[in-house]
Amino acid sequence: MTVMERFSLSGRVAIVTGGSSGLGVAFAKALAEAGADVVLGARRADRLADTQKMIEGLGRRALPVATDVARPDECRKLVDTAMAEFGRVDVLVNNAGIGTAIPATRETVEEFSQVIDVNLNGCYWMAQACGRVMEPGSSIVNIASILGITTAGLPQAAYAASKAGLIGLTRDLAQQWGGRKGIRVNALAPGFFESEMTEQYLPGYMETIVERRVCLGRKGNREELAAALVFLASPAGAYVTGQTLAVDGGVTIT
Repeated sequence: MTVMERFSLSGRVAIVTGGSSGLGVAFAKALAEAGADVVLGARRADRLADTQKMIEGLGRRALPVATDVARPDECRKLVDTAMAEFGRVDVLVNNAGIGTAIPATRETVEEFSQVIDVNLNGCYWMAQACGRVMEPGSSIVNIASILGITTAGLPQAAYAASKAGLIGLTRDLAQQWGGRKGIRVNALAPGFFESEMTEQYLPGYMETIVERRVCLGRKGNREELAAALVFLASPAGAYVTGQTLAVDGGVTIT
């Protein structure tokens, strides 16, 4: 197998949560371009149709499934549906997530709990369901954040806690499932990319943080992050597990 052939996902089946918009769409597209069929999960089922059409336009199969990852039963249903349709699950991309920017003294129990339920618990329920059916050589990629490693000037306690917890979860599942199941578990920690979350930032915030913190002096583009995902998901990353790869233009070294 050549180096470039190691990046192929031909014959593989991938699940992408949060596949209806933003980075989830970019991840689904990259996996399909690498040769995978893609199962799409999102709460907004109506928006999955566009992603499905895009993947099918690339010559791959796509299966949309309405899923709220905060509900363990819906996570199991998503995996069961994938198995019934394709007979296998080789890649899980735990991308579904929400964010808030609320001062810690004002955040309610409901606001904090909702973020943890989706960003951390949801990733665990999805990984658990996939871990029960995945074969050796499979890969789980958790989409964490640089805010699980550093700070960026906003009051994001719930979001930062969820992403730091996800990095810890990544390490633990990697050591549980590596030798025993042959499943690799890694995380991506994106820096500043355009997404639905960044659309909520105050005007000028992104420009300021890029100028002050990003060594490369610019925001990332989705294809750069998606390429890192394909590396971790494919045989190209076959000897990488338990790691968190920061794709951030250098934010975490400043």
